[in-house]
Amino acid sequence: MINKRKITFLFAFFMMLTGFNTLNAQLKQGELVDGIAAVIGDEIVLESDVNEQLNYAKQQGATNIDKCEFLENLLNNKLLVYEARKDTLIENRSAAIKEQANSKYQQMLSQFPDEKTMLAAYKFRNGYEMKNAIEKIDTDQYYGQAKYQRITEKADVTPNEVTDFYNLYKSQLPEIKDEVSLSQIMMFPKLTEAHKQDLINRLNKIKKDIEGGETFESQARIYSEDKGSAATGGLMKNISKGQMVKPFEAAALNLQEGEISEPVESEFGYHLIQLVKKSGKMYEARHILLMATPTDDEVKTAKAKLDSIRGLIQSGKMTFKDASFRFSDDKRTKFNAGIIPGADGSNKIERESVPGTISYELAGLNKGDITAAFEDKDERDRKVVKIIKMEDVIPAHQITLETDYDRIKQMALNKTKNEMVEKYVNSKLPTTFISIDGRYDACAFKGSWKKDSLKK
Repeated sequence: MINKRKITFLFAFFMMLTGFNTLNAQLKQGELVDGIAAVIGDEIVLESDVNEQLNYAKQQGATNIDKCEFLENLLNNKLLVYEARKDTLIENRSAAIKEQANSKYQQMLSQFPDEKTMLAAYKFRNGYEMKNAIEKIDTDQYYGQAKYQRITEKADVTPNEVTDFYNLYKSQLPEIKDEVSLSQIMMFPKLTEAHKQDLINRLNKIKKDIEGGETFESQARIYSEDKGSAATGGLMKNISKGQMVKPFEAAALNLQEGEISEPVESEFGYHLIQLVKKSGKMYEARHILLMATPTDDEVKTAKAKLDSIRGLIQSGKMTFKDASFRFSDDKRTKFNAGIIPGADGSNKIERESVPGTISYELAGLNKGDITAAFEDKDERDRKVVKIIKMEDVIPAHQITLETDYDRIKQMALNKTKNEMVEKYVNSKLPTTFISIDGRYDACAFKGSWKKDSLKK
């Protein structure tokens, strides 16, 4: 018999893959790694990993928590990671993941007054140890997801299977909270030519100083607004071709080693780029970034343009869908009528999870209404302006086929995928080294994990 918690959490796959997508959810301040819970092949599950899963589930309102179940979820994920590393059809992204870990480390460092304070907060002895921990988290996530996708790439469910799933589990499916369906048009405020020229002039002055004897590294530390690389003198290692935005990469790869570019414009701002070295499909570069942060007047101009577009939509001269395609700078939504996806991939968003800035603008709006243009931040913390349309308002209700078919179909599909993964895992257990700490001897695992025990 499957219970409501399993419907809520497990059908979205193992929580290791879906519940911990942000680094800070895993590297918590003041927590120490506290021992090995299990070994699968050459992969290790730490006791602290199990506790993180438990804490996350509690935060999401789970009750009747079984620690053994959470350990088994982690065992499943680690086995996928172990098998993914041996799968020649899964790209080895070690170099890119290492560089990503270095960038995340620098981003986290920017939130503290100095490195010593950050390391003490996260209970690491040095930066090398913390970077390795970040890299391990990202590596596990990448390989676990890649293997999951490989196993389930042909998964599908028919309408009859969706109906059967609903009839079997409808009494256990969760109640749907108040939801909204939203569309948006988002714009980056355009910089004036004078503002652009000022940034270019500043970079040309920095370049002249470097040519006069200053080092690129020291100037990057002083002037670069890229938090991820400024602390390392602008250095970015192990860049694979295709990883960076096109203007940056084109400029970098047209340089000779040691040569410095002219100012280069990208979606992030203006760069000075120095090619450090190039080898095959990999290269290293330093850069100094001056971000394209719009002024208040530039934001005001963008808001006025969006408000005029809003007027065209309201007068019937243009649909919101067409306006989104023509004017929106948000690549995620402009090709889908501006629809903002929900956490489950549908077009419905729990009202209580709508960000505060947007929630404020939506106050008092009804279905079909459009906000006035307002200022917001994108996921990279850049200033943007938006208008948002209230496509639908869905009151809290019990889930049904009539009102929530797509959501139920996704649940049924997730269940099918999990069964495929479970079958795959079980096929690998007989030939995989597995050792579980003795504290879990009493666990009644679904799979045949108990081959050996670590010493207590």
